[in-house]
Amino acid sequence: MGRGRAKAKQTKVARDLKYNGQDMDLDRLTKELHGELETSTRKDDDDPFAEGNYIPRS
Repeated sequence: MGRGRAKAKQTKVARDLKYNGQDMDLDRLTKELHGELETSTRKDDDDPFAEGNYIPRS
């Protein structure tokens, strides 16, 4: 008992994923699946306090 609401929610989510248009970059997905994406776009490089990026104050 009590599964009806959960099942309805899952059905709604599945239907939204199936029928709503998603903005997908299929070329990027293909490159990602084949391991051809650049690894230099890491967000760790933007953090000034990350390891190796620390600049001591004068």
